[in-house]
Amino acid sequence: MSSTVSTDAPEAGPLDRPEQSTMASRVRRKLNTRVASVVSIIIAIVWTIPTFGLFVSSLRPENDIKTTGWWTFFKNPSLTLENYNEVVFGTSATSGQLASYFINSLVITVPAVLFSVSLAAMAAYALSWLNFRGRDWIFIGVFALQIVPIQMALIPMLKLLSGFTDLGGGFFAVWFAHTCFGLPLGVFLLHNFMSELPKDLFEAARVDGAGPAMTFRRIVLPLIAPALASLTIFQFLWIWNDLLVALVFTQGVDSRPLTVRLAELAGTRGNDWQRLTSGAFVSMVIPLIVFLSLQRYFVRGLLAGGVKG
Repeated sequence: MSSTVSTDAPEAGPLDRPEQSTMASRVRRKLNTRVASVVSIIIAIVWTIPTFGLFVSSLRPENDIKTTGWWTFFKNPSLTLENYNEVVFGTSATSGQLASYFINSLVITVPAVLFSVSLAAMAAYALSWLNFRGRDWIFIGVFALQIVPIQMALIPMLKLLSGFTDLGGGFFAVWFAHTCFGLPLGVFLLHNFMSELPKDLFEAARVDGAGPAMTFRRIVLPLIAPALASLTIFQFLWIWNDLLVALVFTQGVDSRPLTVRLAELAGTRGNDWQRLTSGAFVSMVIPLIVFLSLQRYFVRGLLAGGVKG
């Protein structure tokens, strides 16, 4: 009685193909299809059209923008920089006078972002890798703060900071408010990122004699650069575009940002469309520069920890 033994190798199962079984490879295959590419292009075009229309309108003469739509620009091209000159550097009461408000926005946004991101990074490191009593409960409390609406905290915060409105040239209150409101989300995001770091790195640093501060500075910060960039972009866009906190915690023209002035222009000079469009585009310049300069880190920060393999 003869028997035949198959010499063919068994077909590789799903577990024998780690590359195909990972979430990253499945997502990559779906996003690399022709349909996904076409859909992405369509979404990008649709998303860009309003911004392009706003930019074209901001460069058109006053009479053209009030009588025809921006899409008619291609039939009768006519450009002018008078709108920007008037809305930024104009000195009359009816002009935008955005130059000083633009500086105020920078003075508010940059320190508030630095304070919130740096404090969130240190707090996330402590809650991730330092052992102390009540650590988990503190993290739960920080996480729970995200569900508290900002509107509920405005009055208590304003009463708390009522005696400090003159510090920092009138900007201390809004710095403090933005930092407090941005910490819960920042700590939560960075904690999730730091907790995925290899434990062996911290053990090796401890063996080499590095303390918590040196470990944080020399090891953790370089590894979480993508997450820090992502959080920086989120915080910058949120603070730069904020209107509510700016209205509550800033006093007078000397400390109010662009968003407050644009709201005033829309309410009192709503018919001056050429000023509104140019003013709106002025407020978009800095966020666009920040996002485009940090976009590669932004993508890494969003994907890091989300997929493995």
